[in-house]
Amino acid sequence: MATADKVRTLVERDEGIADTIETVYRAADDGEGEVEWADVKDDVSSGHWGRLIEQEVLVDGASGFRFDDPDSVAEVLDLVDTGEVDTAEEDVEDSGWSTYDKLAAAGAVAMFAGYSLAEARQLVGTTIDVFVGPLNAVLPFHVTVLIIAVVTGLVSTLVQGNMMNPEKMQQYQDRMQDIQDRRKAAKERGDDEALEQIQQEQMDAMGDQLGMFKENFRPTVWIMLFTIPMFLWIYWQIFDVGVTSQFVMPLVGELQPPPGRESPWLHKVVGPMQAWIVWYFVCSMSFNNLIRKSLNIQGPTGS
Repeated sequence: MATADKVRTLVERDEGIADTIETVYRAADDGEGEVEWADVKDDVSSGHWGRLIEQEVLVDGASGFRFDDPDSVAEVLDLVDTGEVDTAEEDVEDSGWSTYDKLAAAGAVAMFAGYSLAEARQLVGTTIDVFVGPLNAVLPFHVTVLIIAVVTGLVSTLVQGNMMNPEKMQQYQDRMQDIQDRRKAAKERGDDEALEQIQQEQMDAMGDQLGMFKENFRPTVWIMLFTIPMFLWIYWQIFDVGVTSQFVMPLVGELQPPPGRESPWLHKVVGPMQAWIVWYFVCSMSFNNLIRKSLNIQGPTGS
């Protein structure tokens, strides 16, 4: 690969390395002389310095390192300055949560109390029933649950589509894959110096894992803030109101209430999992996939 292509690839994939190249270029008398690590260590990271050597943008000189093709480096730097070459965006770890995000997370966690506290479940259930109750009054319970699953799936998909940044996720994945590829190549050729430099770069990139998690979990708290109350309404209907409507579940047959219980929705379908929760999740996952494909929205993992 030509030096110009190497430099261009570096600046497009590695945030901040364009500044590093420019700093080293100036330290090397505008690319015409040689430069040592001691000359630039206060201004550039060891990871970036190692990448320039590993990619052979910098090569051995008489007493230090020199640019393999100074003219090509200068050409790419000019293109960066004029905006004709895009530099890598900020790291994933720079993403932060707003006050509203934190309040949404606190609200979602508080909603979990409804599963163990009857008072909280009653409060959430009766509140949601104001909106869902009229629908449930004219439709069979299993159809109401299906509609809730579709609505929650649609909301989840739209929230993820609007709040997640797939380009940033891809940037993180590409960076980690690039590090792994270079680490493997360095191991195969027995280059201990390059391995040490790549190890340092890998340590620098570890912070991105936290950023990746935060970026993925941010829309999740908003989804939970909407879906938990809807799920609690179903829970409230089954355990507190006592739904007794019959239903023939596909692949299961007619639901039968367990001994001592009145609701057939407490019928165990898969191990300890009862019919109501199985029906909800089957409907939710099925329609969620359809909605995601129809709107061409990727999930957190890019699938």
